[in-house]
Amino acid sequence: MSDPRLAELSRRLPELRLLTAPAELEHYGRDWTRRWTPAPLAIALPTGAQEVQAIVRWANEQRVAIVPSGGRTGLSGGAVAANGELVLSLERMNRVLAFDAVDRTLTVQPGVILQHVHEAAREHGLVYPVDFAARGSCSIGGNIATNAGGIRVVRYGNTREWIAGLKVVAGNGELLDLNRGLVKNSSGYDFRQLLVGSEGTLGIVVEATLRLTEPPPPSQVMLLALPDMDALMQVFALFRARLVALQAFEFFTDVALRHVLAHGAQRAIDGDHPYYVVAEFDAADERQQEAALAAFEQGVTEGWISDGVIAQSEAQAAALWRLREGITESLAPRRPYKNDVSVRISAVPAFLHEMQALLAREYPRAEVVWFGHIGDGNLHINVLRPDELAEEAFIAQCEHVTALLAATLQRHGGSISAEHGIGLVKRAYLESTRSAAEIALMRGVRQVFDPNGVLNPGKLFAPD
Repeated sequence: MSDPRLAELSRRLPELRLLTAPAELEHYGRDWTRRWTPAPLAIALPTGAQEVQAIVRWANEQRVAIVPSGGRTGLSGGAVAANGELVLSLERMNRVLAFDAVDRTLTVQPGVILQHVHEAAREHGLVYPVDFAARGSCSIGGNIATNAGGIRVVRYGNTREWIAGLKVVAGNGELLDLNRGLVKNSSGYDFRQLLVGSEGTLGIVVEATLRLTEPPPPSQVMLLALPDMDALMQVFALFRARLVALQAFEFFTDVALRHVLAHGAQRAIDGDHPYYVVAEFDAADERQQEAALAAFEQGVTEGWISDGVIAQSEAQAAALWRLREGITESLAPRRPYKNDVSVRISAVPAFLHEMQALLAREYPRAEVVWFGHIGDGNLHINVLRPDELAEEAFIAQCEHVTALLAATLQRHGGSISAEHGIGLVKRAYLESTRSAAEIALMRGVRQVFDPNGVLNPGKLFAPD
């Protein structure tokens, strides 16, 4: 091994798997953004907390930056290694460690895939309720790093609500055992919650204790066609008021539907409609099912719903969900420029109108595909590059529009990042979401946890 720093790391950890082949550097050095050329020093794949500690201590001594890496499904450049960093991949730390039936917790390593967490919970008759379309490839560590939300936030909240405890290697190499699974703990600052959403800039999660819950009662899935944008919030308010428990309320546009249908999904409602909603709700008995039908009928009477269909089987429910969950996969070959934004639910109507006008004005030639979790104020905007526009010019145009979008969000009290983090992509717009005083405090916290700045430098904050 020609690099003396890597030779020293191998001497200290002879069992550590280190990758340096060009194809491996390229694979592990990027995430879904695909905007930076990967150039990591090497890829380290530890199997336990002690190896992670040793790597972080080596990095401090050698002044080598570390980029923590999970499933690399992020969309903000948070897992990009383009400047000679060591990628610390957690994919081999992928074991389910323990289940506690009394506490209803599942303890896992950070590299466990979300879908495997779901399966492990079901084996014990419980559920881990955080869920989204990338469940088959995203890792728990990455979910924690960005406080991922997904499709059932209306019912269950974000990742942070389900983290009972964390073991974390801080930037100075210390192993922290945070909260220890306690339900009540008023003994000072809750560093566990500070680590959730910190994008690998304060510490590296090496173990997570997840809260589990009872499976939800039987549910039904309904696809609704809506005549205009204003109907989105009217139907959401109607369903939230009339149904016992709304599990999910997801919307997408006719443009998004066209891409999913072209990707192999099946049309469920005849005709063309500008907006669609997939709603899932508790339907354990006849009374709840009748309430859903009554809500639907009221929406039709009010002119808020143009058409709809309710799933009659699990297969039909899955087919309806595919229309929403298949959007990102259907757009992937076009490498869209993505925005992931949020506002308070009460601010959604005004923001939607202003946002739509902005996008129509600033993207006269580009196709804009948007969808989102309307029930928690989170919208995903995907801009597809016109064939005649060069990649560099397209990115420049999109960054200009993002600056305008960030200013719009600031007026509405929103956030430039709802659930994908800041990373490299959005760090220039952090001030639209956080005050100068907040950012100064955040930088100070980072200095305490990572005094030499070895963890994910350049992410979240612009360089000093």
